[in-house]
Amino acid sequence: MENKPIAILGSARRESDTKKLVEVLFPENTVKVLDLLDYHVCPYSYSGQYPAADQFLQVMEEILLHKQVIFATPVYWYAMSGLMKTFFDRLTDIITVQKSLGRRLAGKETLLLAIGSDEELPPGFEKPFERTSDYFGMTYKACYYCPTHAIHVQSVSREGFLKALNSELHYR
Repeated sequence: MENKPIAILGSARRESDTKKLVEVLFPENTVKVLDLLDYHVCPYSYSGQYPAADQFLQVMEEILLHKQVIFATPVYWYAMSGLMKTFFDRLTDIITVQKSLGRRLAGKETLLLAIGSDEELPPGFEKPFERTSDYFGMTYKACYYCPTHAIHVQSVSREGFLKALNSELHYR
């Protein structure tokens, strides 16, 4: 199992504020960044049938290599991005079709990194991350929300987030 955390990047833009925040928080090579834009993850299907090009299971196998999972998403209309939501919807597959993968998530730690234009994270934004973590037996450790204008500003909440990650990482 990898010692460094994995950050699941869920922005619809390649050079997004979400990516910038990940780069500011984590110096090069201290986290593995998995950009969902690099993978073809089909929307959830009740039939459990997906095209051969679907890469959801590949994403899951990569996540399973890490003890800590950071979900990094912009805030879109008071919720996680559509890309992240599609990924979360597909987690249904690992409690129905691919149950062995779902069981292997138990014991992992999750954290949420969110960025948006408002000064504060919308009420209830964390709930899907907290409850999904709990459902799979993972420990939800912390959330750090950053307004887009404050990407390079150090704060107590940022320090708390990094501490929850049990990280020796430092800002660039």
